[in-house]
Amino acid sequence: MTSLRHVLATLGEPLVEVVVAPHGLGVPVTDVVILDPEDPLEASPGDLVLVIGARGRAAAPAIRAAGRGGAAAVAVKGATGADVAADAGVALLTVGAEARWEQVESLARGVVEAARAGGEAASGEVLGDLFALAQTIASLTGGLVSIEDTANRVLAYSRAGDEVDELRRLSILGREGPERYLAMLREWGVYQRLRAGEGIVRIDERPELGIRRRIAAGIHAGKQPLGTIWVQEGAQPLTERAETALLGASRALAPQLIRARTLPSPELRLREDLLASLLEGRLDAESVADDIGADPARPAQVLAFSLERSGNRQLRRAELVHLIAVHTAAYRRSALVSVIGGRVYALLPDLPEHSDAAVLALAREITGTARRHLDVPVRAALGGVVPRLSDAAASRGDADRVLAAMARGHWAADVASLADVRAEVLLSEVLAYLGSQPRIRDPRLVALVEHDTEHGGILVPAVLAWLDAFGDVRAAARVLNIHPNTVRYRVRRAAEVSGVDFADPAQRILTQLQLRL
Repeated sequence: MTSLRHVLATLGEPLVEVVVAPHGLGVPVTDVVILDPEDPLEASPGDLVLVIGARGRAAAPAIRAAGRGGAAAVAVKGATGADVAADAGVALLTVGAEARWEQVESLARGVVEAARAGGEAASGEVLGDLFALAQTIASLTGGLVSIEDTANRVLAYSRAGDEVDELRRLSILGREGPERYLAMLREWGVYQRLRAGEGIVRIDERPELGIRRRIAAGIHAGKQPLGTIWVQEGAQPLTERAETALLGASRALAPQLIRARTLPSPELRLREDLLASLLEGRLDAESVADDIGADPARPAQVLAFSLERSGNRQLRRAELVHLIAVHTAAYRRSALVSVIGGRVYALLPDLPEHSDAAVLALAREITGTARRHLDVPVRAALGGVVPRLSDAAASRGDADRVLAAMARGHWAADVASLADVRAEVLLSEVLAYLGSQPRIRDPRLVALVEHDTEHGGILVPAVLAWLDAFGDVRAAARVLNIHPNTVRYRVRRAAEVSGVDFADPAQRILTQLQLRL
């Protein structure tokens, strides 16, 4: 038997997206049925119902019927019936407008039939690059990294560096740990400690055995060991934050090793897609809380990262995603990372009280590390802490506004929170509203701008500089690099042309706002 989660991971975006899932994504799917609204509206428990003859609200009767029959999910093109599906207790999926129903049916049925036969569906492309992640960990720790499974097979390793010891050399050449070294590590109790649970295991240097100093961390799914990350010290000491980075890496690697071992489809990509849907407000938190490993009733916060212009931007962004995943997983086990519209977003759910300072330090550490180890200039913005996971989209919106303010030059540092640039963000929001509502603008100021455009464009800058200086003519003159008497004349002339009374505080505020457009 397979689950809706497995089906979705196989089909994936943009073919199919989750709109609502009242009972989560773990509900079993036992069959795929095609339903035309002209057919009898019937469904059975575990059905994935493909509604092919109705779009949007027109599919409401079929959604209700599927819910009554205990169906696992209903797939509709142009789905807008989230409330109907939630009331009916059935998951609602929206199918891409360009997708062919026969393609959706074929893929979904393949997953279901493979599960019936006791096998697995054809595996999708394995996402992520363990070698790239190994290189990221090497940059963060300052050491030489290798990633192994529980059978001591080498899955990936960082690029060769200086002072490679005999254990690492033989492991990489043979793609598995050499037995005589493995026996020593077992004798020293290293593997016992690695498989006992989370934590850093330290191995002292043994020059006589060809072993340099190491730190290692086990990779686990719950109590189940999945593998090990080894970091060998090279010619230089490991970095001060090496152990924290290694702990975060061991957590970030777990989903990839789970997928590599047992999943036939891009499970990690599904989690990223679910996170993207949550941050874009297309999916309710309760539908996906279990699948993204978060408590929907706990506070959450979103960090947004913007990669400034650099060579090979796509590769750099992939490296940045790995770096952010390692750091955020070290801070919060349930942290999730996704890329939306060229920006990288990290969701920090289940936040403890008074986490502001820790999250700010985390963001600064990530941007600093990106500059040092990836040679990438990165800006980070902190969205506001929201009381529930369902408000994560609002925190993401805050972070986007902060990044926009930083891009306009309102904050010089690499990291900013909403509190740092609140005035600029609120002003931007007011101006955006004013720009979208021509009906509420003062026509006298519109006439002033038109007149000024035709006559050299000198009045509006003078008025704005004068208003920004709180009426201080000399200060405005210094900004404009003109004589104070010239400022007085231009402000007086602007009042004559427009008819605006600059002695009226309300008219001054309106003038300052509208002229900024």
